[in-house]
Amino acid sequence: MVWVLLFAAIALGGLITAISYAVWLWHKASDLFSELQMLGTRAEEFATLLGQIQPALPAEAEGSL
Repeated sequence: MVWVLLFAAIALGGLITAISYAVWLWHKASDLFSELQMLGTRAEEFATLLGQIQPALPAEAEGSL
């Protein structure tokens, strides 16, 4: 009977550990997706800023000297 209780306790501990790990992994994945979303937002902002740049053509640069 003691062996049954011992194995049940080990199984319960393993189950608690597995559930805890799954919750921790879910939080880490959530953080990762949040950071990827922010990276996409920053990439859009960067693309907008690059679109606002008006480079001077060499012919225009010579005329301004």
